[in-house]
Amino acid sequence: MSTPHLTSTQASSESETSTRAPGSSASKRRTATLSTAQLLAAFPGAVRKLDPRQMWRNPVMFIVEVGAALTTVLGIAEPFLGGPETSGGTDVPPTFTLGIAFWLWLTVIFANLAESVAEGRGKAQADSLRKTRSDTETHRLTAYDPSGDPAAENAAVEALSSADLRLGDVVVVVAGELIPGDGDIVWGIASVDESAITGESAPVVRESGGERSAVTGGTRVLSDRIVVQITSKPGETFVDRMIALVEGATRQKTPNEMALNILLASLSIVFLVVTLTINPIADYSAAAVSVPVLVALLVCLIPTTIGALLSAIGIAGMDRLVQRNVLAMSGRAVEAAGDVTTLLLDKTGTITYGNRRATEFTPLSSGVSQADLVRAAALASLSDPTPEGKSIVDLAGENGFVHTGTLAGDVVPFTAQTRMSGVDLTDITTDGAPLIRKGAGSAVTAWVEETTSVPDPVRAALATQVERISTLGGTPLVVAAGSAGGPRTILGVIYLKDIVKEGIAERFAELRAMGIRTIMVTGDNPLTAKTIAAEAGVDDFLAEATPEEKLTLIRKEQEGGNLVAMTGDGTNDAPALAQADVGVAMNTGTSAAKEAGNMVDLDSDPTKLIDIVRIGKQLLITRGALTTFSIANDIAKYFAIIPAMFAGVFPGLAALNVMQLHSPASAILSAIIFNAIIIVVLIPLALRGVNYRPVSASQILGRNLLIYGLGGVIAPFMGIKIVDLVVSLIPGF
Repeated sequence: MSTPHLTSTQASSESETSTRAPGSSASKRRTATLSTAQLLAAFPGAVRKLDPRQMWRNPVMFIVEVGAALTTVLGIAEPFLGGPETSGGTDVPPTFTLGIAFWLWLTVIFANLAESVAEGRGKAQADSLRKTRSDTETHRLTAYDPSGDPAAENAAVEALSSADLRLGDVVVVVAGELIPGDGDIVWGIASVDESAITGESAPVVRESGGERSAVTGGTRVLSDRIVVQITSKPGETFVDRMIALVEGATRQKTPNEMALNILLASLSIVFLVVTLTINPIADYSAAAVSVPVLVALLVCLIPTTIGALLSAIGIAGMDRLVQRNVLAMSGRAVEAAGDVTTLLLDKTGTITYGNRRATEFTPLSSGVSQADLVRAAALASLSDPTPEGKSIVDLAGENGFVHTGTLAGDVVPFTAQTRMSGVDLTDITTDGAPLIRKGAGSAVTAWVEETTSVPDPVRAALATQVERISTLGGTPLVVAAGSAGGPRTILGVIYLKDIVKEGIAERFAELRAMGIRTIMVTGDNPLTAKTIAAEAGVDDFLAEATPEEKLTLIRKEQEGGNLVAMTGDGTNDAPALAQADVGVAMNTGTSAAKEAGNMVDLDSDPTKLIDIVRIGKQLLITRGALTTFSIANDIAKYFAIIPAMFAGVFPGLAALNVMQLHSPASAILSAIIFNAIIIVVLIPLALRGVNYRPVSASQILGRNLLIYGLGGVIAPFMGIKIVDLVVSLIPGF
């Protein structure tokens, strides 16, 4: 049986696509700067968010909104009630209350603006994605027989709208047509344009029966003819989920975010109680404080800065992943990436370049000629679509092997369980050896020993060659031949040369500095794995790994208190992806893998897992830094408001007026104005994230306390003083 396989050109194109810089399209590289256009576009959304039914979800800003509404009512009523009240023994200007109300409303709007800007950064991509959901005509097979040829020209099909497709339907898609829905290719191979999803213009190859069988609705088939089985329900496609997530419509608060919200709400309630008790106590000194001043005090006491920016920080973290062509299925996954302590990394394609090439054929006994080994290795690799398989055929050609016509036989594909592949020939004319296998030494040896014992000299020669190649960092591929019930023989070994990626050791050193342990997972034998692991600088390795062993390793790490991240693309990776705290599925992989993971890499670049961890840590650091700044800058506001509240009754409090503010009224208004403006100033930082360097947690904490703790104390002193100089120019202040 002839099986379709990649040409060398297609394989090269696929490799280049997977290693290209993620999100290289200009439209996908949105900057983190905050432009006037962005603010104007987000402003209507910020106003709509003033709805109390939305605001109550943010307790801190809800309190500010209630205070703004209360002072607005008082400001409107004051002219009819004889003007504003004195506060703390001092007079206030007629416009004081309305000024407080105005800036409180701006504080709430600026908080909403931060969230609207963060959400708006995904709308452009969402709009482009919607264009891929066009209602197109497709052709559904009325009867699907997996053992037949479902793409035959005379196959019974019916035309219908893509919106009418249901889970499990099987459709035929030819060159030039859009794929009508998410699914897996069950027959054929084709070149597919996925630029609408990934932003990459280069087409990719998708084929049945492998780990590159998944296709996405809305992408276009450029060549050939494929049969796709639909794996998603209407409205639940990959594109639908992407649209909802990039717009923030389905973003759920993460556990840490909810915990911080509870803390902020608790602090706000405590400060509310403190504020409400001030007047009963002050009445004994005839120093009653007006309601607008009490509201101003409360707003300056509660952590409004982080309360305003908390949601924007979470949305921006997911947006930074989208910019790198990674789709996080939830904010929880992004946050978990920041807490990861163990990384499971596949060797091929992540640590090494992945395109291992055959460089040498070595027979193991005098009874096996070089030509016999070359022929067997080539026949076992003719239908192997991997770069390794192609390189074996190429090397065999250089050694004189010539094959014409089609391969008569059944191809035995490689699986993670058998760890070998080959062919069962039906037309054999030499040596009576219709079965050929190539694969890991232990797997092939076990296959031979099913019918024949391996002679000691061959076993010793095999061990010598495996150790030699493994010591060199290569991969030994053992070739054997035989019959179903008759004798089988180990013919020789193929040397596959593997190259560790440049700079990967430095990246692992950075991860180690971050407190992250790296484990290389490979199907190679322990000696090869040890050599590659030492060269790459990983902390540990798992050799001859099966899907079950991956799952066991993840559970063992989690039982030890570690959070685990890993990548995968095959159906056999699905259990491990589901078990991992951060499971990154490749977009080129199967639907099962993408459903099991909580992130999908649209570029299918396994090395991006390291960048995902960095983004997760940046999210956590940004949240911590701005929380520190928010609490620290309240200190300066106390020095502005507390002396102003009671300066008329307790002159000694003037000593606390270290900023030498113009008047009590200007001090209070300046603190409220600064409180609002600082939110807008910090929006770009919330969107961009705090600059992250791979250092230990204690160093990060020290840096945050120095920059955002000390800076959070100093900046408001300077800011409030500058605002006060401007406010003092207003008549009456």
